Amino acid sequence: MSTVAETPEEHPQPARVQRNNPRLGIALMILVTAIFAGQDVVSRHLAEHYNVMSVVMIRYWAFAIFVVLLAAARPGGLRAAVRSRRPGLQIFRSVLLVAEICITVISFVLLGLIGTHAIFAVFPLLVAALAGPVLGEPVGWRRKLAIGIGLVGVLVILRPGFQVFSPMALVPLVAAFMFALYSLQTRMVARWDSAETSFFYTGVAGAVAISLVAPFWWTPLRGWADWGWMGLLCFTSILGHFILIKVYEVAEAGTVQPFAYFQLVFVTIMAVTWLGERPDVWTVAGAALILAAGLYTVLREGRLGRMGSARA
Repeated sequence: MSTVAETPEEHPQPARVQRNNPRLGIALMILVTAIFAGQDVVSRHLAEHYNVMSVVMIRYWAFAIFVVLLAAARPGGLRAAVRSRRPGLQIFRSVLLVAEICITVISFVLLGLIGTHAIFAVFPLLVAALAGPVLGEPVGWRRKLAIGIGLVGVLVILRPGFQVFSPMALVPLVAAFMFALYSLQTRMVARWDSAETSFFYTGVAGAVAISLVAPFWWTPLRGWADWGWMGLLCFTSILGHFILIKVYEVAEAGTVQPFAYFQLVFVTIMAVTWLGERPDVWTVAGAALILAAGLYTVLREGRLGRMGSARA
């Protein structure tokens, strides 16, 4: 999966949870970002040798099994998990996510991990920008300024008009837009369905969708080594989501969400160490602008959320 930890609405929460351990939540969030960064390294390795949809399909099969087992173990079982008041929206957002993952993995091959993640980090700003037209949420001048700064960071990385610019650099921007729209749809459907239902549809509907398309481009794995890499990809996907669920069980989302940006740090370390990637000064400068604007947006939304809760 992407890079950046998913929105907290996506992860099931127990009915009674003591969220009083922010240090543990932060530590687990940093661990999750390291796991997802490693997952992205493996995804790029496999995508360089096999069709992207084949890789994503097998990964989604493992994820779907995890989701089904998790739902079956909860009160109400599978019947409660599949019950949705907006099944069409649930299926659409799930298909959108699996398509976004395919595009992101393609971007890993085209641009490398560092360049992809540097641009993809703009997605929280896109969420803030789209919250008005999609959800009707007000966007104040501070967030508009942060969005503008983040987009300047994207332009610094893309450098349109210069000879080094490549249209392929727009691929992760498209993926970021899709993930932002997915995140907003997750917020929207939370008005009617539980987090457990949304999580179930994400895994199962996504697996069904990719399984209807990927076989037309199926490329069988060659040798035990690649099966080992695929097994590692499936394992990190399941482990990462399991720990991410635990993150939101022990700490508030506003506390841990800023630490999701550690994924770019781990991705950079792994890409430089194992893949030999070397980001240029423009990528570093643009990423710094995007991260600063994104962190401000995340922290301000968390502050506004706490103020709203206090007033309530």
